[in-house]
Amino acid sequence: MRVLAGLEEGDRRLTARMASWNSPFVRRVLPAVRAAAEHTRLWCGAAVLLSVAGGGRGREAALTGLASMAVAELVSNAVAKPLQERPRPPKEWIPHDDVDDRPRSSSFPSGHTAAAVAFTSAVAPTWPRVATACAVPAVMVAAERVHRGAHYASDVAAGAAIGLASSWFTRHAPRLIQRHWPQ
Repeated sequence: MRVLAGLEEGDRRLTARMASWNSPFVRRVLPAVRAAAEHTRLWCGAAVLLSVAGGGRGREAALTGLASMAVAELVSNAVAKPLQERPRPPKEWIPHDDVDDRPRSSSFPSGHTAAAVAFTSAVAPTWPRVATACAVPAVMVAAERVHRGAHYASDVAAGAAIGLASSWFTRHAPRLIQRHWPQ
C-alpha cells in the first residue's frame, strides 16, 4: 500500500509541477500544439503529407499510422475511459485560465497521447526519420495535456502505453490472422 501511495503522491506532484510551468515559450507553444492536435488533425495532416510526398513508402507509413491511431482512439476512449471514471486534476492545481476549458469525460487515459504515440510508433518501422520528426509534437501533446490540467501525468503514461500497444497490434495483426486463420 505504501508503494501505491507513493506513486499517487508522485503523480500528484508531477502533475501540479507540469501544470504550473509558466514560461513564455510554454504559454505560446502548447496552446498551438493543442489546437493542432484536436480531433487528430495534426496526425491526419501528417498522413496526407506522407501519402502525397512519400510515394509508396509514405502511403504505407500513413496507412499504418492512421490505422494504429484509430485502434488507440477506440481503446482509450470507448473501452478504457468508461471502465475507469477518474476525475480531472483539481482546479486548484492549475494556476492558469486553461483549467476552465477541460473535457468532462474521464481523465484516464489520455486519448490525445494515445493517438499521438500510436501514429508515431506505427510510422517508425516504415520510415524512422519521419517518426523521429513526429515524436517531437507527440511529446509536446503529452506535456500539453498535463500542463492544461486535462490529465494527470499517469493518464498520459497510460495513453502512451495504449498507443504503443495499438501500434504493435496494428503492425502484427495481419500476420497473426494469416497464421491462425483456417484456409
